[in-house]
Amino acid sequence: QVQLTESGGGSVQSGGSLRLSCVASRPIYCMGWFRQGPGKEREGVATIDGAGILTYAEPMKGRFTVSRDNASNTLNLQMDSLKAEDTAMYYCAAAYAVRCDLGIHTFDYWGQGTQVTVSS
Repeated sequence: QVQLTESGGGSVQSGGSLRLSCVASRPIYCMGWFRQGPGKEREGVATIDGAGILTYAEPMKGRFTVSRDNASNTLNLQMDSLKAEDTAMYYCAAAYAVRCDLGIHTFDYWGQGTQVTVSS
């Protein structure tokens, strides 16, 4: 089992920034962020594997930056130029999968989520 603990959510005005963090209880190869907005399905935001290969969903490119610190099993998500449509519960996810993509079914472990609210 891998426990994931997120932090860093909150409320911000449109155009602002937030930084999310997630700490895993043990090293794990594939880590990522997903989000679920009100009345919407959960969608991929970004992933990063143990080799540092990044994958971003198209709407996040240029605004969000995912990174990880393997020494501390920490995953980060820097979110800039936030928009109202970024309002969602953000979830950290992890998997031992070699292929680290944005598919929900790739991931075996999920955090409890942290709320991000962007006001216009």
